[in-house]
Amino acid sequence: MAAARARLAALLLGLVLAGCATHRPAPDAHVPPFARVPYEPFSRAAAVAIALREWRLFGSPVDDDPPGTRPPPRPDDKPERMEGLWQRVGEYWWLGVPADQKEAAWTGKHDAAGSVFPAAEDERFAWSAAFIGYVMRIAGAGARFPYADAHHVYIDAAFTRAGWAVTAEPPDSYAPLPGDLICASRSREPLRFADLPAGRFPAHCDIVTATAPGALDVVGGNVDDAVTLKHVPTTPDGHLADAAGTVLDSRYPWCVVLRVGYDR
Repeated sequence: MAAARARLAALLLGLVLAGCATHRPAPDAHVPPFARVPYEPFSRAAAVAIALREWRLFGSPVDDDPPGTRPPPRPDDKPERMEGLWQRVGEYWWLGVPADQKEAAWTGKHDAAGSVFPAAEDERFAWSAAFIGYVMRIAGAGARFPYADAHHVYIDAAFTRAGWAVTAEPPDSYAPLPGDLICASRSREPLRFADLPAGRFPAHCDIVTATAPGALDVVGGNVDDAVTLKHVPTTPDGHLADAAGTVLDSRYPWCVVLRVGYDR
């Protein structure tokens, strides 16, 4: 009798475990259905509209100054920590990185435990890559985009040509279009296209929102602790660098353009 009870208990436990495995949430179960299905094709127009919507939410800031030349904001003045905006940064983390990463629980001022981190330590919680992932996710990229907490992941993936929706293009021979990403190295010795892929390295990527003769409008996250627009100079044919590979924007050492493979 005891042996029979043990077998029955083992059988019930197996069924419970099997049921748990069967009903384990999908990796993208947290994504809204309109983006997960998606309801509309993954499009340049959608990505640009989403990036500009987020820019307007943060007050439409523009920064065309060289990096590091603006006085840093006071801790209480950082947009990422303001009511209504720290929560929005939390949404970038929740949707812009894989749901099983600890960063998915971060906000503009909270760590994964929900504790407020000091404003002076916000570099440890940089959300510019999460912002790009958020834009791509909400625009309907689905599993075709390598969501991550660091830009180098997108950059490396763009060189593999392994089914991702991003392809690496040289800044001196490909003219970015709205919806493409332009990326700069933040290394002490800036990297160039020929140095890539380079594994883990500090970088920043912005999304192109408009093109005009001699310039691009680009929007990026965590610029001045906000979603911020910059104007980037281009050659007459729309490249970020001249034929010799010399980058035209001395503020940012653009090293690669990520051409995004939209459905339309």
